[in-house]
Amino acid sequence: MHSSACHSFFQLESHLILFIFQPVTSEDLMKVLIVCTNHEAFPTKAGKTGLWLSELTYFYDVMAKRRVLMDIVSPLGGKIPIDERSLELKDECNAKYWEDASFRAKLDNSLSPTQINPADYRLIYFAGGHGAMWDLAENTVLQDIVRNIYERNGMVSAVCHGVCGLLNVKLSDGSFLIQDKYVTGFSNVEEALMSFVSEVPFYLEDKLKERGAHYTKSMIPFMEFIEMDERLITGQNPNSARKVASKALEELFEK
Repeated sequence: MHSSACHSFFQLESHLILFIFQPVTSEDLMKVLIVCTNHEAFPTKAGKTGLWLSELTYFYDVMAKRRVLMDIVSPLGGKIPIDERSLELKDECNAKYWEDASFRAKLDNSLSPTQINPADYRLIYFAGGHGAMWDLAENTVLQDIVRNIYERNGMVSAVCHGVCGLLNVKLSDGSFLIQDKYVTGFSNVEEALMSFVSEVPFYLEDKLKERGAHYTKSMIPFMEFIEMDERLITGQNPNSARKVASKALEELFEK
């Protein structure tokens, strides 16, 4: 073979090898950790609570379309209960994932916090549902995971009652993660409109303010609204989950 032709052949071969072994996009290398509640009981109401389904499916769908790898963890591991009020399968996104066997398997077999290596993840996301008010705020292992991801220049995100998971997270310097940060979360007005005031252990809006956060919200209840402060993204209510996901991807890959 002529030397120039031989050179071209090996050059082409090397490009093919690189193409085969290199990932298609940077998203394929990124893993996201999604945190969901295990808590399903209200103090007095007969109905069950748990995860608000769309706060998971909307976020999951945005990430899945970009081929981002996702793990689901819960305080106890194992089965994640779904708030029966949120099991709305006329919603195409909810139906798509509820009928997906692999997705349902993740919900039935979530990881426990002790199985998680924070170094594997560039983004953590707390989904909500009222159940989150009972078991996300006090889990110290989850708090350590959040701190580790954040201090490794990863992103922290949460929506609605999932923001409870950030209330007690402290950084290595002893300060609270959300102190002096602009954040949002389920508002007092929205809680009152849901008629669950007598059931919840606290008002999330009030707790965020007590922690020194700068709380903001939409003028109209239940409207999509997010807040971002450096590498912290929070959404006010279930309708904000998709926008939280989109903003996180934008910050990680498009800037």
